[in-house]
Amino acid sequence: METHTSQSYKVVETCLLAGKIMLQSGAETYRVEDTMTRIAYAFGIKGTHSFVTPTGIIFSIDGSEPTKLVRVSERSTDLKKVTIVNSISRKLTSGELSLSEAFDELKVIERTNFAYPIWIQITAAAISSGCFLIMFNGGWHDFLPAIITGGLGFTGFIYLHRLVQVKFFSECLASLIIGLLAVLFVRSGLGNEIDKIIIGSVMPLVPGLLITNAVRDLMAGHLVSGISKGAEAFLTAFAIGTGIAVVISFFSIL
Repeated sequence: METHTSQSYKVVETCLLAGKIMLQSGAETYRVEDTMTRIAYAFGIKGTHSFVTPTGIIFSIDGSEPTKLVRVSERSTDLKKVTIVNSISRKLTSGELSLSEAFDELKVIERTNFAYPIWIQITAAAISSGCFLIMFNGGWHDFLPAIITGGLGFTGFIYLHRLVQVKFFSECLASLIIGLLAVLFVRSGLGNEIDKIIIGSVMPLVPGLLITNAVRDLMAGHLVSGISKGAEAFLTAFAIGTGIAVVISFFSIL
């Protein structure tokens, strides 16, 4: 009986750790629940219940085991971690991994940072800003201003977020930088279309994955999670719009 309880406790810990890593890395709610259920099922536990929101996971199994809660305070986008956790879940299901091995691998994944270096992220944001400008029918003469504006705006977002620790304000200030640079480029004659430069430059800040997951969760019936993610995406859009609106309003007066 004691051995069975210990095994169940370990399974629950493994399920919660896998779910926590996936939720922190930007996985959809249904995927988190499905992965936890499959891991538990692989060890003969069929009666599982989970409630996943963007900020926490509640998981329990039928019987005398207590319900456990995991708090998720920081979230980012790291699809590689999601892929690796999915792979571990499949290996558990097929018997290629034992429970202890899977738990150890998950702990290693939790500690590992797979994110690209900051300079690569900034370079990618800068290049994508120029490409988005072309995609939105901007002219090639605004390509370089969009690259510089988007790159500096994303740089501002990264470092301001470390200082402010409030995502709304860091996004708002980053969009303020983008708006100022776009105005300076156009007024100095180095850029022509301020709207195209701004649209292209703010795209790296737009939470595309969050919006997609919000719609996916709402369609799947995960109303709490879908609405929460939708509200988070709305706040990001509001922060970007506020920063740009402040700059445009200020310079339209001058």
